[in-house]
Amino acid sequence: MTIPFTGSYTLDDVQFLLKPMAMQDTPVHVKEVLIQSGQKHYSQMLSHESLPPENYVQLFYQAMALNQQRMAEHLLVLAERILATRPHGITLVSLARAGTPVGVLLKHVLKRYFNTEASHYSMSILRDVGIDQNALRHILHKHQPESLVFIDGWTGKGVIARQLTASLADFAVTDGVTIPAELYVLADLSGSAAVAACSEDYLIPSCILNATVSGLVSRSVYDPQSAAPTDFHGCVYYRQFERHDLSRYFIDTMLTCVEHAWQEHQRGFGGGSHDRRQLQTISQALLVWIAHCYGIEQYNYVKPGIGEATRVLLRREARVLLLRDSDSEATRHLRWLAESRSIPIDVVTDLPYRAVALIKEISL
Repeated sequence: MTIPFTGSYTLDDVQFLLKPMAMQDTPVHVKEVLIQSGQKHYSQMLSHESLPPENYVQLFYQAMALNQQRMAEHLLVLAERILATRPHGITLVSLARAGTPVGVLLKHVLKRYFNTEASHYSMSILRDVGIDQNALRHILHKHQPESLVFIDGWTGKGVIARQLTASLADFAVTDGVTIPAELYVLADLSGSAAVAACSEDYLIPSCILNATVSGLVSRSVYDPQSAAPTDFHGCVYYRQFERHDLSRYFIDTMLTCVEHAWQEHQRGFGGGSHDRRQLQTISQALLVWIAHCYGIEQYNYVKPGIGEATRVLLRREARVLLLRDSDSEATRHLRWLAESRSIPIDVVTDLPYRAVALIKEISL
């Protein structure tokens, strides 16, 4: 079994249940061909991750200024809702890597403001592959299954929420342990999370950056041909980025914001509504409309919401970026990414989300 590590965080923040490894980069255009032709699963490859240029890093700081207070309020709301649903103990399990900074923050928020100690692990879940069962077993050696709280930043189409449900159903069969298949997020766009602080498509600042806001850890990877039966899923640790790491800055700045938000929260800030059925209807209607208008056959190529659109523009071949507003502050970084890569932008004023990215379908 791989020994857990903390990335650029501390042991008081998180234990990554991932196996650090060396891995050859796959260029984005090559990766896209391999994925769409079925030759490889996306989880078997990583594209080169470079440091963002200074003008892009400035967009991260602008995103912090724009939305850090809103995120702080939502962290308090989500922490309160975790306490309400896990009265007999809490084990935070963030889904690497977008969920990791959120999990770190929740661990500190629970301790500082709700006098509740919670262990925090970050582990891999991959579409079509499933959750890392070895990591899950590692957690269950120390914690009760009913204490687990699966954390992510947001939902897009609900793929990870459905994968979580399917994976835990499989685990109940293979290991005889039933774990609540509930996803907890800050923003649930698709109505697929069990618990959420809101359903608003807003810019969660950490989604702008990759490893340098997530403990210098890559997206998780898994190749069944090379992994040992007891291995955790893998990752690359970007030690060479240490001088540019903003992971600790993000946590410290957000916790300062939470301190300010706490006073307001005590006066009754309640978070957003969460009508899952209505959100699911909106999500499905958007997918049908986009498939019709853009001639898309697979919903996998549609990535709704600011967070998902950012991921596409950072590490996939994008066909087009749809924006609800041509000059919104919330999507400035998306416009920067699209323009720098010559990706067309379509403005759709009645879009239910601030942004949607479409992956380019490769002619094979």
